[in-house]
Amino acid sequence: MKSYLLCLNFFFLTNSPVFGGLLRDRVGCSCLVKIILGMQVVTLKGDRKALSFGEQKFNVHEIGKELEPKAKAPTPGSADLYLITKTPLASVAAHLKACGVNIEEGPVERTGALSPITSIYFRDPDSNLTEISNYND
Repeated sequence: MKSYLLCLNFFFLTNSPVFGGLLRDRVGCSCLVKIILGMQVVTLKGDRKALSFGEQKFNVHEIGKELEPKAKAPTPGSADLYLITKTPLASVAAHLKACGVNIEEGPVERTGALSPITSIYFRDPDSNLTEISNYND
């Protein structure tokens, strides 16, 4: 059966109060979200925060203030984010290093949703793992 799903609409991240504070435009958030990943911090109804890029949105749960419904046990550092870019990974890696981000692994070959990919990995302030990949065309 062919999947009837079109794309990822949004995703929830759970963050500690420290990262929650960063999402209120402190230096760490500005660097991680805006400069490093090119995302925008969006304020939603009730002062909720989300990270937006392209046609995607990551909603952010703050520990102790999670929205309902939610995962059974939302925990900071429990998310793995997988992002695809057309920018060469050497450029992405250089940008991450220039921003002081430690690349944990990569570039390494992996299996993507559509075809083989090459990936690099790093962690945010809450230890969530982020993978940025290029499809190997």
